[in-house]
Amino acid sequence: MKDKILTFLFGAYFFISGFFMVSIAAIICLLTAPFDPNRRILHHWGGIWAMMYIHSIPGWRVTYEGTENIDPHKTYVLVANHSSFWDIWVLYGLNKPYKWVSKESIFNVPNVGLNMYLNQYVKIKRGDLKSIKEMMATCKYWLKRGSSIMLFPEGTRSEDGEIQNFRDGAFRLAVDCDVPVVPIIVTGTHEIYPKNAKALNFRSDIKVRVLPPVYPADFERSSGLMRKHVHDLMLANHHEMNGKKQIGISAS
Repeated sequence: MKDKILTFLFGAYFFISGFFMVSIAAIICLLTAPFDPNRRILHHWGGIWAMMYIHSIPGWRVTYEGTENIDPHKTYVLVANHSSFWDIWVLYGLNKPYKWVSKESIFNVPNVGLNMYLNQYVKIKRGDLKSIKEMMATCKYWLKRGSSIMLFPEGTRSEDGEIQNFRDGAFRLAVDCDVPVVPIIVTGTHEIYPKNAKALNFRSDIKVRVLPPVYPADFERSSGLMRKHVHDLMLANHHEMNGKKQIGISAS
């Protein structure tokens, strides 16, 4: 009962504070858009907004490692595993500029959706071929402008917290635009709100590990070979971070 009450209070805090934070985002967008066309400054404000919620809960402890593998002055396709809505918040905490690729419904969430429009993030309608083609074209546009892209290559949230199979889109973008892929592993977010949970878990150790860039040229510019390598690499690191037996490939 206590957790349900705390969950309700946190939800109220999230939506009420969101109105204030997105209002500031709109002002930042208005003031910076003329000299910051990729909206890097606005994205950093989104990071402050997201981490405000994470740091407001003492039991959510987040640690980052390998962030030096993302040079903020270079362009990447960033890929992360996805098992919770909270992945988005903690990935903002990398404090690196990029464009999110997100399912269309998130753009309709109060406050959050408006912030995504202001940042010119990339939407996709799951299972819609036309939408997928538009997403790929938009991502290529941003990559050519020097803006990194963040995707969840599983395509949807994992129901059990384990890394699922990857789709080819992120790796096809890397090959077509000749930019490296940076694998990112997140653990501890699934435990905050597992599927079918009735309340938030306000205690979780969250870890984010950024691996070195993976280059298309090292895989004969094959998106399939890149996809397999990155999947194996992330799976091995995910198992290591969760204290499980390694399989297939050693974490590095």
